[in-house]
Amino acid sequence: MPEAIYKPKHNPWLIAITVTLATIMEVLDTSIVNVAIPHIAGSMGASQDEATWVITSYLVSNAIILPVGAYLGSIVGRKRFYMTSVAIFGLSSLMCGLAPSLSILLLFRVVQGLGGGGLQPSEQSILADTFPPEKLGQAFAVYGLAVITAPIIGPTLGGWITDNYNWRWIFFINIPIAVLSLALTQRMVEDTPEIRRAVEQAKRSGFKLDTIGFGLVALTFGGMEVVLDKGQEKDWFSSHLITAFMIVAVASLICLISWELRQARRDHRPILDLSLFAKKNFSISVLMMFVLGFALYATTVLLPLLMQTLMGYTAESAGMVLSSGGFATIICMPIVGILISKVDGRYLIIFGFTALAIALYHMTSLDLQMSFGYAAELRFYQAIGLAFLFIPINTLSYIGIPRGKNNDVSGLINVARNIGGSCGTAFYTTMLARREQVHQQYLVSHVFSESPAWMERYHALTQQALRNTPSLNDAQLHALAQFYHTLQGQAGVLSYLDVLRYLAIFAACMIPLVLLMKRPPKGMKAAAH
Repeated sequence: MPEAIYKPKHNPWLIAITVTLATIMEVLDTSIVNVAIPHIAGSMGASQDEATWVITSYLVSNAIILPVGAYLGSIVGRKRFYMTSVAIFGLSSLMCGLAPSLSILLLFRVVQGLGGGGLQPSEQSILADTFPPEKLGQAFAVYGLAVITAPIIGPTLGGWITDNYNWRWIFFINIPIAVLSLALTQRMVEDTPEIRRAVEQAKRSGFKLDTIGFGLVALTFGGMEVVLDKGQEKDWFSSHLITAFMIVAVASLICLISWELRQARRDHRPILDLSLFAKKNFSISVLMMFVLGFALYATTVLLPLLMQTLMGYTAESAGMVLSSGGFATIICMPIVGILISKVDGRYLIIFGFTALAIALYHMTSLDLQMSFGYAAELRFYQAIGLAFLFIPINTLSYIGIPRGKNNDVSGLINVARNIGGSCGTAFYTTMLARREQVHQQYLVSHVFSESPAWMERYHALTQQALRNTPSLNDAQLHALAQFYHTLQGQAGVLSYLDVLRYLAIFAACMIPLVLLMKRPPKGMKAAAH
């Protein structure tokens, strides 16, 4: 069948809904477990530090399989690989929920990450092959709703399930979704003629798995994920563990690039198609998707963390603040999906990064006296910018790419977003800790002096404490402790504001890069994106 006239047998929108089901399930699992860590640690007799490997083990295996999804799909077929990934994810979710010990739970979280890592690239490439270019933006709007809103509702949903039922149900809820996804995928999704020909060619040529390339990918992305997830906890390079993983990741990356280029020169199928980076739109899109993931995951955790640690909100209440961002995404995504077929996508990206930078800078107006409504308003503004980025970046990344390489494009784009999310999380945790120390030292040196304001406040707190204790010395110590607690809170807020300013600068720096991207040609045929 000629590539230009290929059309799916079923309604494209039913196919989009089908693949979005698994997207919700997988992306939700990247954040839903976070709030259940204390419960998991308590029920299994483990420390909190040991229990955090429940998160890290999933992220590591997920990062390993993400880049090689296109490669494996070209061997067994994209539909078969996708359904296998869904089945692995569903079965491993069941085993995670039934795990009797932490070691068993970690084992099946690794398996779950392998299944989840195979989903996102396949889903995105299925959409790229199912829809004509002029409707691709609308398809990505449906997919984007799941990718952006799932990390937002994950902590809230996880907290509600854990508080009202049991932490094991955060895994069990994946099972019916996986079963439904498998049934719909079997009926709705099909491989394109190009994919079927690639599979047949692989069979005829006696295709062998590139074990060296796969091993280098595992060492590169697995080592990088461990560094990013555990770096701040282990005090970065003062830890021999983090230093060792970083050396392994960098050395493996250098070897991986050399090996993949060699494979391409020998006309072998590379695991990572590095030739895609010769396309300007694709290279810039990868960088922008990295920044999008960086901002999305950093801010998704940052605002609720501030409200819980400094303002006394519960995890569920803090998570509700993020729901306003979900509403903004639901409102804006369909609008962007329609606009992308009518407006130059580059303009939408410029608007998105501009809106995101302004919203992040506007968030620096927050303080410890802000209301719930004001916090929700700040998140709403921020989500508008994010919604205007996901669809245009994804759509423009396919310009000039042959349809047969859609799998490779979606794989690398998803890797960029996930690694960006890990970097964003590592960045905000590190900067919060270090900037808080700087501000605390500054405030201590300027506040504890013989200034009238300080003395007046100190005497007021002392008199207040004397109502509960007859000892002047105890009252003075209580006043100092109370004052220092307030000072720590202010130092904490200032560190959050610093992080938000940095994120705003990162977003603003992306705006000039948009001008380097090529606009999709009018009347573009379906044969070339």
